Amino acid sequence: MRVLSVDLGTSNTVAVLSAHGRPPRVVEVDGSATMPSAVFAGEDGNLLVGRDAERRARLDPSRFEPNPKRRVDEGTLLLGDTVVPVTDALAAVLSRVGEETSRQLGGAKPDEVRLTHPAQWGPTRRNVLMAAARLAGLGNNLLLVPEPVAAAAHFASFPGQSLAPGKALAVYDLGAGTFDIAVVGATQTGFTVLAEDGLPDLGGLDVDQAMLEHVGREVSHRDPARWQRLLRPETTSDRRAQRSLREDVKAAKEALSRHPQTEVPMPEPFDDVLVTRAELEALVRPNLLRSVELLAATIRSTGMTPDRLLGIYLVGGSSRMPLVAQLIAEQLRVVPTSLDQPETAVALGAHHVPHEGISARTQTQNVQSALSEDQPTATMSPVRANYRPPTSPSGGFPAQQAPAPPVPAPLPSNFPTLTPAASKKKPDRKLLIGGGVLVVVLAVVAGFFLLRGGGGASAADCGTVGEKDDKGFTKCLRQLAGTVPDNNACKPGVESSGLDAAAGLSATCTLSQDYQVSYLQTSSNDDATKQAQLVIGSLGGDMVQADWAGNGLSGEYRAAISGGTGKLVFTVKDRPVIGVLSKVQLRDAGSPDDIANYWERNVQPGT
Repeated sequence: MRVLSVDLGTSNTVAVLSAHGRPPRVVEVDGSATMPSAVFAGEDGNLLVGRDAERRARLDPSRFEPNPKRRVDEGTLLLGDTVVPVTDALAAVLSRVGEETSRQLGGAKPDEVRLTHPAQWGPTRRNVLMAAARLAGLGNNLLLVPEPVAAAAHFASFPGQSLAPGKALAVYDLGAGTFDIAVVGATQTGFTVLAEDGLPDLGGLDVDQAMLEHVGREVSHRDPARWQRLLRPETTSDRRAQRSLREDVKAAKEALSRHPQTEVPMPEPFDDVLVTRAELEALVRPNLLRSVELLAATIRSTGMTPDRLLGIYLVGGSSRMPLVAQLIAEQLRVVPTSLDQPETAVALGAHHVPHEGISARTQTQNVQSALSEDQPTATMSPVRANYRPPTSPSGGFPAQQAPAPPVPAPLPSNFPTLTPAASKKKPDRKLLIGGGVLVVVLAVVAGFFLLRGGGGASAADCGTVGEKDDKGFTKCLRQLAGTVPDNNACKPGVESSGLDAAAGLSATCTLSQDYQVSYLQTSSNDDATKQAQLVIGSLGGDMVQADWAGNGLSGEYRAAISGGTGKLVFTVKDRPVIGVLSKVQLRDAGSPDDIANYWERNVQPGT
C-alpha cells in the first residue's frame, strides 16, 4: 500500500510517503524537505511552482504569488496580465509533489492520498482543496484529515507519548498564514476535535510585517520617498527590491530564533539594521499573548484545565520562536512540547490517523457530544446574507455530502462530562444552544444584568442623547461597546469610520495598529439608519452580512473591503446607535470574512 500525505501550507508544502512496508518518510522536492507553496505565471501560460517560481519572481515579481492558500476564498489570482483560478494554482503545487513522488516510486502512483486542512475550514474551502487534488492527477482515492488530528497522531507516534482513549491534547499551530488551536481527544477508533478556534490575523507573515515596519522606522527618515516606493512598488525594479527586502527580513526573523541578534541587509541608500531578539519579542508579544489567551479559553471550553491535558503540542514553523513556549509556560503553567521538525509534524502525523476515523468532513465535537455523536466543524467565516442557522445536529450539511464516519465508542470517564459554554463569537449558534425559548429568554435577561454597572441601557435611555463620559460614551453607547472601552484607548469623536461626527455623540477606540472601532448615538432610529447607509454606500466588492446578538442587544452587521480600507458596520434593532470597525492598515489582501472574524472575537457586544 503506497500512501502519500500532503500538508499544503501557506508558505511551504510538505509531503510524506509510506511504501513497500517502510516507515513514512518525507518526500524531498528539489533536495529539501519543504517546498515553497509559491506559484509563478509564465507569459506562455504555464505555472511554475516552488523554488522555480521564487527564482522567476526575481525577474518579474508581478507574476508571482507566494501564498496561494491564503487566497483560497478569492476564486482567482491576477498574476501579471494572467488570471489564474485559485484551484489551478493549488493544483500546480500538488502536481509538483505528485510528480516527484511518482519519480521516487519508479513511475507508479500512490494508492491513497491524504490531504490535511485547517480544522476550521468549511465545506467550500475543503471542496477547493479536493478539486485541486483531482486536477493535479492525484487520483480518486483522496482523504481529508484535519491538521490538529494529524498533529495529535504525530505526537502519539513517539515512544513514551501515547495518547490513550479518553486522553486529550492541545495543538498550538502557528503557521505562516494563520494561528489555529484545537483540543484533540483520543477515542477507541481514532481522534476527535473537542474544541477549536483560531486567529486569522496572526501568523509568520504577520511577524514578518511587524519586523519590516520596525526596520522602516529605523531607516525611512533618510529617504522617505524611496521607502514609500519599497512599500508600494510601481516599477519592476521597485518590486524586485521589495521582494529581496522581505526575504531578508524573514531570514533575520528566523535567525533570531537561534541567535540573540542579527542584521537585516538593506537596499541603497539605507544602512543595514541591527535587530535583537528582545526587539522582535517586544513587537510580537501582544499578538502572541492573544494566542495564548485563546489557547487557555479553548481549553476551558472543553471543561478541562491545562494540567489535565496530556500536553500542549507546538506545530507550525513560527512556533519555533522561543517566546511562544515561554509565554505558554508563564501563563498556563505547562511546559509545551515540540517534537521533530514542527514544519513536518502534520504531514507525518496524517499517516498515523486510523483509516476508519477519517471522513471527508472535519469532525469537531464538544466534550458532551464526544460521548454520543459526531458533528461537523462549522466554518470560521461569518454567515452570508439570508443565512438561517441549521436546526439539526448535523450542522446543516447535507447528509449525502459525505458518508458519516463510524460513531466512536463512548469515551472513558476521565473526559469531563459537562457541556462547554456556547461560544460568544457565534451569536446565531448561541441562541440555538440549550432547550427551547425559555433558555433564550433567560440568556437575554441575564445579559442585561451582566452589563457594566449592573444594568444596561433601556430603549428609553437611548431615545435621547444623554450625558457622556470622558471617553465620549453615553450609557446607551456603553452597552453597545461592552468591554471594549475597558481594555483599549478610547476618546471622543469618530476616526476612519465614514460616520458624520456632527450626527450625535460619538467615541473611537484604538484596538491595535490595524483596527479602530467608532460608536455613534444619533437622535433617532432613522438618523442611525442614514449613517449606516452612508458608510455601507462607500463599500464595494464582496460583502458579508449576518445577524448578531449580545449584551441584551441584537442587530446585524455588514463587512466589506474597498479603497485600501476594510469596514464592518453593525447596527442595533430599534436603537439609534451604530458602530463601525475599520481596518486602517491592509497589510495583505484579506477578505470581508477576516474583518468579520476579528469583530466577532474582539468587538461584538458580549464577547
